[in-house]
Amino acid sequence: MQPKPNIVGLPVYQPGKPVDDVKRELGLSEVIKLASNENPFGCSPKAKEAIVRELDNVSIYPDGAAVELTAAIASYHGVNTDQIIFGMGSDEIIMMIARAFLLPGDETIMADLTFPQYKHNCVIENAVIVEVPLKKGTHDLFGMAQRVTSKTKVIWVCNPNNPTGTIVTADEVEWFLSNVPPHVLVVLDEAYCEYIDDSSYPNGLKLLEKYPNVVLLRTFSKIYGLASLRIGYGIGRPDVIRFINQVREPFNTSRFGQAAALASLADESFVADCRNANREGLAQLRSAFERLGLEAFPAYGNFIMVDVKRPAQEVFDSLLRKGVIVRGGFKLTPTHLRITVGSREENDKVIAALEAALQEIAVKV
Repeated sequence: MQPKPNIVGLPVYQPGKPVDDVKRELGLSEVIKLASNENPFGCSPKAKEAIVRELDNVSIYPDGAAVELTAAIASYHGVNTDQIIFGMGSDEIIMMIARAFLLPGDETIMADLTFPQYKHNCVIENAVIVEVPLKKGTHDLFGMAQRVTSKTKVIWVCNPNNPTGTIVTADEVEWFLSNVPPHVLVVLDEAYCEYIDDSSYPNGLKLLEKYPNVVLLRTFSKIYGLASLRIGYGIGRPDVIRFINQVREPFNTSRFGQAAALASLADESFVADCRNANREGLAQLRSAFERLGLEAFPAYGNFIMVDVKRPAQEVFDSLLRKGVIVRGGFKLTPTHLRITVGSREENDKVIAALEAALQEIAVKV
């Protein structure tokens, strides 16, 4: 059997190392995972109650069109129901966009260090990948605009960017959209937008009103804490959403995911509490990095990327032996680690483990 030639060397997405695997491999009884940008505070109690209520319906297919949840999301954001599409996390929306719009030979533009699923899905569709280097960890929108050609079909902008955590501002995005041809689809991935209270951050919904070639990506996996239920959504103009919906698999989101998302949307106090705790956690980590003489990119989501000034793999391995899982392996930034913001206690543990790891490596040198 011969696969498509373009996927032969395609890397498989590597999630953060599971806690149970680390415990078993290293003989540890306590391990904390700050590698996958999960919410350390779980999910809303209302979401848990909604999941329990759905247990009696396990044998029944979910609503393929997610009618009730679509109506709630549309009302929440002030858009029409035909502007919403759901997926198994925003990852699936990315896959559907690539499937719906990219033909072999089409060009697609993205940053050189960003969420890897953009490139992954575009390679599968035999598109030509145009990667534009970040500038100080931030999307170079001017450089991206300059790379647009007659073959460009889709541009991906992760805001905040994963893994660096930086943002592009409202003014920058407005300039960018005004300089991108209207037939080029611009995907603004706002997976972490609920964490942000910075006034310079763009209002994607307002941009969508002005620019019909914009699609926004949102998810319930991050601040809402529903990562295991795999539910995200896209917002766009009705004609764009219709095209994406035509390649959607039937029953692609579960009854549990839909019910939990609907309940979570109504619990604004939980989201506010998580946002405040995350802000405090970022300050806690930044203060520790400054004390340790380490530099980090400006962080706006629930994670921070820090330069440990040593081969990141060495520090990663040392942290792992101490029961702390973070994220490394970024080829373009080989001395950087990405650390998810945890609870205050988890942040204390990662700070102590990082300090000990740096001292151990310094002694070896």
